[in-house]
Amino acid sequence: MKTKKELKNKYKQMKFPMGVFQIRNLSNDKVLIDNSTDMVSKWNRHQMELKFGSHKNQDLQKDWNNTGTDNFVFEVLSELKPDEKIISYPKELKSLQERVIEEINIEKELRY
Repeated sequence: MKTKKELKNKYKQMKFPMGVFQIRNLSNDKVLIDNSTDMVSKWNRHQMELKFGSHKNQDLQKDWNNTGTDNFVFEVLSELKPDEKIISYPKELKSLQERVIEEINIEKELRY
């Protein structure tokens, strides 16, 4: 059996998918575009906040409450691969998010 220290070290060495994603409402096509160095954890956090009614985006929360969980999907828009040249992943992801928003050109009315 592995020690607590070994498990911590193993966790620290794990690579999580980084990138830009959207939470899309299937009933009205509105989207929330976000980024993270760990997209799976961030999606889980969004889901938990929405389930508990404590999401910071009130419009998204309202739609979630009215239409239900099944009307929302998580979609990866762009993934960022680990690179030794990247100094700050959060800054790089923010920049990537801005480029993705510009490229897909979603109307403001369709954004949360």
